[in-house]
Parts: sequence; structure tokens; C-alpha cells
Amino acid sequence: MMVTAHFSELARGNWYEYASRFLIGGVVTAGAGIMAKQFGPAVGGLFLALPAIFPASVTLIEKHERQKKEQHGLTGVRRGKEAAAVDAAGAALGSCGLFIFAVVVWKLLPSHSAWFALPAAAVSWIVVSALAWLLSKRYPKFKSSILRHFEMNP
Repeated sequence: MMVTAHFSELARGNWYEYASRFLIGGVVTAGAGIMAKQFGPAVGGLFLALPAIFPASVTLIEKHERQKKEQHGLTGVRRGKEAAAVDAAGAALGSCGLFIFAVVVWKLLPSHSAWFALPAAAVSWIVVSALAWLLSKRYPKFKSSILRHFEMNP
């Protein structure tokens, strides 16, 4: 399966959907800043690791999938939940890479420059996330175990 981008899909969204993503992302980021000020940067970084756009995106994915089915006279509730669960599983796979990114930065930054540590961490993130994605494609049980955490069947 080839990963592709369809920029024409951006036109399907409404301005208020993009505004809600921006607003929720800003609130999450501001909350992480408050946590960092109150409890230190290590704790704030943990809260910033939550993808700021994920909560808004997953609800919009569910809504759009449900609306597609409703156009054909079906309720689409199950389809919307399944689409949201698949997106959440993808976010979980990406979080594996994010964890490795954090570990690489934590280990390299004290002894190396940021110009070395951050690109090394980014490459590590990409490699681990890609491997997790490939594992989910090659071994369906791997993917279904992630989906099971979201109480959905593949």
C-alpha cells in the first residue's frame, strides 16, 4: 500500500471545522505550557506529546464517515466509530515513534548539539513509526490488538 496525500480533500471541510481544530490544538498546547510552568518542562513535555489536533480530528472523521452513510439512507454510526478507531490506532502506532524520539533526545542532548540530536531523533521517529505501520500491515493480529484497545474489531 502506497501512502498518498489528497489535498483536494481539504476542500471538503468547513471553515468552522478547521477553526475548531485550531482552537482545540491551541488549548491543548496552552495547557501543556501551563503544566510546564507549574511542574517543570519534563511534565509539560509529556502533556505536549498528546497530538494537539487528534481530539478534534477524530471527532471530525467520525462525523464525515457518518454523514457519507446517511446520504445513502443508512445511519452510519458504526462506520463512523470504526473510522475513528482506525485513526486512533494509527495515532497509537505513531506514538511508538514519538516515544523513541523522546528517548533519543533525552540521551543525546546532554552530550551532543541540538543540530545532531534533533535530526537523529526525527529519523528514529520516522523509522520506528514506519516499522510499526509495516508490522500492522504484515501481521493483522498486531493491528487488531491495537484496535482492541479502542474496543473495535478490524
